[in-house]
Amino acid sequence: MGPRPVTESPGGRPSPPARFAALDVPNYRRFIAGQGVSLVGSWTETVAQGVLVLGMTGSPVDLGIVAAARYLPVLLLAPYAGVLVDRHDRRRTLLVTQSSLACLALAFGVVVLTGHQSLPLAMAVAVAFGVLTAVDNPARMALIPELVGREALHSAVTLNSILANVGRGVGPVVAAALIGSVGIGWCFVANAGSFVLVIALLLSMRTADIRSDGRIPRQRGQLRAALRVVRGNAQLLGPLAMMAVVGTLAYEYEVSLPVFGEHSLAGGPDEYAWLTAGFGVGSIAAGVVLLFRPWTGLSRMIVVTVGYALALAVTAAAPGTRFANVTIVLVGACSIGFLTTGNATVQLYAPPGMRGRVTSLWTTAFLGTTPVGALVVGWVGQELGGRAAVALAAAACAVAVGVGVLVRARLSSPAVPAPAGVGAAP
Repeated sequence: MGPRPVTESPGGRPSPPARFAALDVPNYRRFIAGQGVSLVGSWTETVAQGVLVLGMTGSPVDLGIVAAARYLPVLLLAPYAGVLVDRHDRRRTLLVTQSSLACLALAFGVVVLTGHQSLPLAMAVAVAFGVLTAVDNPARMALIPELVGREALHSAVTLNSILANVGRGVGPVVAAALIGSVGIGWCFVANAGSFVLVIALLLSMRTADIRSDGRIPRQRGQLRAALRVVRGNAQLLGPLAMMAVVGTLAYEYEVSLPVFGEHSLAGGPDEYAWLTAGFGVGSIAAGVVLLFRPWTGLSRMIVVTVGYALALAVTAAAPGTRFANVTIVLVGACSIGFLTTGNATVQLYAPPGMRGRVTSLWTTAFLGTTPVGALVVGWVGQELGGRAAVALAAAACAVAVGVGVLVRARLSSPAVPAPAGVGAAP
């Protein structure tokens, strides 16, 4: 059964059926169910990796180095991976990357359980993870429109963002429970197990119902062509430029939150898990609001980034753990607003035949900037403390606001009609 017809309310917002239209698509239901389990596993491993490295070395800088190693391949490879995604079947690409990630997590889990972990090995695993992520992320983003079509795309993107932050909220709780009961190595094994359902559901999809954008033939200059399209469209260039700034210095929570929670707030290792869980709670709440009041467009992205900067600034000044555990909820809410608005805008305005390449630029701006940001935030955390690291994130959001305003002022938006089922971008 296809998605329900999209209708709009008098105020220009989608009516209730349109808000949940993506869930009418069987293939999307399979996709989001698998991703939900996998994202819980991924966040379980992410928290475990931070605790493991900090426990081995006690150094925020080493924590930043491992995070940089994890995402350096994304910075170097993601744009070219986007070309690869546009050339090949996206579902089959995901089957390869998800299977490989499962094997990687299982192997490292066995290493940790047998007591053979080391910093160099953790870095090697992080690099391998990054190589696979460089392909996996744009493939997942580009597959969503093929599953639901343009009319239900905003619904699908928002639901996916909500689910991602359910994983962000539940994963740390699972990690804390596993670390406290059976040991940190089982966090990696649990993540490996989560991929089994993902792979099974990808295999069960009805390929006849996937509305492929078509595969581009191998030609020279395909990445440059996508860059030219982005450069001339404010609704693409603005979100990508803002994400490059925010992704570099604000989304380094794997580095900043452990130092902020354990050292600045003196909350111990458990505080990192609680901060991450609070972040996830705020993200889920904001995601539900955005499902009913979807936001797209550069102007609205600028507005939510102002709130993001303020929430981070208040959190950096938190006098204790209780206050921080409350304000981090606001940070999570603004974070999902920023991510969902930007992600939906980029996917809705990307030409279908270039969606893999354009979304790979979003992946580069979001994750690929981590190698630089993780090192900077790690150094700031070690030399100036966790509060300074969170304050730096607030400053990055403020700079991103300026970047968005500048792009909007200098590059007029093309006369593109608002995508079906989405309130017009202001």
